[in-house]
Amino acid sequence: MLKVYIRPIALAESPQSEEGAAIRLGGGLAYASRFALIVRDGAKVTARQMLGMADMPTAIAALPDALAAEATTQWENLRRTHAPLACGQRMLRLDQPQIMGILNVTPDSFSDGGQFLDKPDAALDHAHAMLSAGAGLIDVGGESTRPGAAAVWEGDEVKRVVPVIEKLAAAGAAISIDSRRSSVIEAALAAGAHIVNDVSAMRHDPRTAEIVAKVGAPVVLMHAPGTDGDLHADGEYADVVLDVFDSLRERRDAALAAGIARDKILLDPGIGFGKSLAENLALINALPLFHALGQPILFGASRKRMIGALSNEAAAHQRMAGSVMLAIKAMDAGCQMVRVHDVAETVQAFHVWRGLRDAALTDFSQLP
Repeated sequence: MLKVYIRPIALAESPQSEEGAAIRLGGGLAYASRFALIVRDGAKVTARQMLGMADMPTAIAALPDALAAEATTQWENLRRTHAPLACGQRMLRLDQPQIMGILNVTPDSFSDGGQFLDKPDAALDHAHAMLSAGAGLIDVGGESTRPGAAAVWEGDEVKRVVPVIEKLAAAGAAISIDSRRSSVIEAALAAGAHIVNDVSAMRHDPRTAEIVAKVGAPVVLMHAPGTDGDLHADGEYADVVLDVFDSLRERRDAALAAGIARDKILLDPGIGFGKSLAENLALINALPLFHALGQPILFGASRKRMIGALSNEAAAHQRMAGSVMLAIKAMDAGCQMVRVHDVAETVQAFHVWRGLRDAALTDFSQLP
C-alpha cells in the first residue's frame, strides 16, 4: 500500500529570512522553508523529493490521485492554526508553547516516585510552585509508566489523584489527568480535571473514548507500541518516524470516529516508550513532520533515560540540563505543549527562546 508524507527538513527563524518562502508550522512560532515529499510502499521508501515551498503544489499534483489527496491534506495541516484549549475559566493558547508541569503522586515513578505519595500538602505546594514559575497546566498522574513498573489497582489510582485534582481545581488551575483507565479518567474529570493525557492513546480502555466524547474534554493520544501489560513491548519498526506517524494517524482517526471533536485531539510521539536511543533521536529530529497530522503536538522527554545514555549515565535527578535542551528542540519544531519536571528552568529558557523569535520576526533588515 502506497503512503505519502510531507516532512519539513529546513526550519527558518522567520518568514523574512527566507524572503517569504516559508510556512508557519501549526500556527505557532516555527517556520519551515524546505520539505521532503516521501512515498513508501509498505515498509520501503520508494521516492523522496526535496522541495521548496513554491514547488510543493506542483509536486503534489503530479502524484497519483489518492496520494495527491492525502498530500494536499498534509500540506494544509502543516499550516493549520489551532484554537485555544478551554480549561475551566482558563484558556491555553496554542500559538506558542505551553509548559505542562509534572505532578506524580506515585510510589515508583522513575524520577520523583514517592516524593508526593500520601502527602497532599507537599503535592499541592509543588503544584503551586510550578504554576507560579509559569506552568500553563499541571499533569497529575497516579500510576508509573516506566519500564517494569507494577500495575496499579484503579481504586488506588483514584485515591491518589482525586484529592489533589479537587484542590487544584478549587484554586483555578488548568489540570490534565495522566491515566489510561476510564474509571480514573471519569473520576478525575468529575473532580475538576480538564484534559485527558492517555499514554495508551485510548487503546487500553475503549470506554475512555466514550467518556471523552461525552464530556467534550481535550485528549492527548500518545504513541506506545505495547498494550495492556507493557506499553514498552513490541517496539519493532521498519522506519520509526513514519511508523509512529502512521500509528498516530490511526489513533486520531479512531478518536474522530468515536465522536471526539477534531479541535480536542492532541498527539504525542511517545519519546522513550518502546524505542531505542537511536529511535528516540530520530523522532525528535523529525518532530516537525507530525504537524502534517493537523493536531497540536505534546512533547515529553523530561529526565528520560535517553538523556542519561548521552550523559555518562547521569541519574534522573541530574538530567535537568538535557531536559531543557530537548524542550528547546521541541519549541524550535513548533510543539504546542512541553511536559517537564523542571518548570522554572524550562520557563526561563522559553522566555529567552521567545525573545529570539520576536527579534527575528521584527528584524525587517532581512526583507528584500
